[in-house]
Amino acid sequence: MADPKGFINTPREVPKRRPVDVRIKDWKEVYQEQEFSHLQKQAGRCMDCGIPFCHQGCPLGNLIPEWNDLIWRGEKPEAIDRLHATNNFPEFTGRLCPAPCETACVVAINAEAVTIKQVELRTIEEAFLEKRIVPLIPDRLSGKTVAIIGSGPAGLAAAQQLTRAGHTVVVYERAEKIGGLLRYGIPEFKMEKSIVDRRLYQMEQEGTRFRTGVNVGKDLTGSALRSKYDAVVLAVGATNWRDLEIPGRDAKGVYQAMEYLPWGNKQALGELTAPAEINAEGKHVVILGGGDTGADCLGTAIRQGAASVTQLEIMPRPSDERVNTQPWPTYPMVYRVSSAHEEAGERIYSVSTQEFLKDANGNLRAMKLVETELVNGKFQPIAGSEKEIPADLVFLALGFTGPEKNELLDQLEVTLDEKGNIIRDHEYSTASDGVFVCGDAGRGQSLIVWAIAEGRSAASAIDKYLTGNTQLPYSIEPTARPLMV
Repeated sequence: MADPKGFINTPREVPKRRPVDVRIKDWKEVYQEQEFSHLQKQAGRCMDCGIPFCHQGCPLGNLIPEWNDLIWRGEKPEAIDRLHATNNFPEFTGRLCPAPCETACVVAINAEAVTIKQVELRTIEEAFLEKRIVPLIPDRLSGKTVAIIGSGPAGLAAAQQLTRAGHTVVVYERAEKIGGLLRYGIPEFKMEKSIVDRRLYQMEQEGTRFRTGVNVGKDLTGSALRSKYDAVVLAVGATNWRDLEIPGRDAKGVYQAMEYLPWGNKQALGELTAPAEINAEGKHVVILGGGDTGADCLGTAIRQGAASVTQLEIMPRPSDERVNTQPWPTYPMVYRVSSAHEEAGERIYSVSTQEFLKDANGNLRAMKLVETELVNGKFQPIAGSEKEIPADLVFLALGFTGPEKNELLDQLEVTLDEKGNIIRDHEYSTASDGVFVCGDAGRGQSLIVWAIAEGRSAASAIDKYLTGNTQLPYSIEPTARPLMV
């Protein structure tokens, strides 16, 4: 155990965010650095429970009490070793995971949880600062080859594990740079892309090969893949976005969130040689969807100089505290305020969009809304509550419905379930021998921790398929469902 009375005597303390009026003028990450001595005290709040429910909350099975204790003692090299034992990319999860481990923390039963996420993040950042993150090059090569389609967190986790097992791994990405949603969906103010690039450098030094600008299924067929590689891994994500088919959907100015966010990242990184095709500067912006993607659109629009931003959600406003139907240690749906919500904009709950209103030129000018109430499990409009709000741009952040249906899935002869996800067995194998799937493409839209966990476990199954045995960890059954999605 770390500090025996830490959870009693030390209050919870998280890093401070930079002042709003400062941070909205740039695209840098919003958090200030916390003194390491303060972080050690926070790690000392860990009780090292006899049954650490934080393990149950974490899909990766992170050894949280162990590295909390090591950080409290100042044993940083040992701490990063224990963290990397279960998580390839703690610098990603430490920034982007909603921390279900913290809502499962035993301290959180009647007090504020241990700052597990921040201890994780600072542990890996200290390791990078002290140059402890070095390539782990395999002693010998197996002679087996693996193609991984998709370079999001699931694909990268599988690639790193399989490369370290001695296989020759090639990661294909149709975009111009590696990273998937980590690069093109996550705004710079939540995770600077240099964080992705430094990990990719390590992977390249270990032997993982990256091929960008390759649309597999068109530029390279599924049959060519199968003839060239001993195993193929589909880590293409759940990028088939959910739409809203209502009158006026064809108005100029209505976009999907993932049509917008990549332009914001290119602007943040100075990669635009011409004006962005979608830019919120000086416009009234409305975001449909109250989740993380909606908040990402919010923060991006604010930094571009939107005239106003309104975020709409059909669900009622969540409670400020955990409700009885979501008891500890489950992840509760409570009212949360992200850094973007602090900066500007209005959040409106219990409303439904009835129509996008256009001007004579077909441009979006407003939205028609109606208030709703939940009756017998269905949202019903409240008579007389209709109203219009101005809107020049609308971003749909309504979630995703499985992988895109394209030539590759047909060429590899994989099958889909009723939700549109790729069917796999308990070892991540699809209906086609030698073709595997991990991450959102198989489980549906989920969290970054589940993607990394599935990538690691799929790598173990693939290694066993290629060689007959494996020493890679296998911890997540593909049929397992998260406490939250």
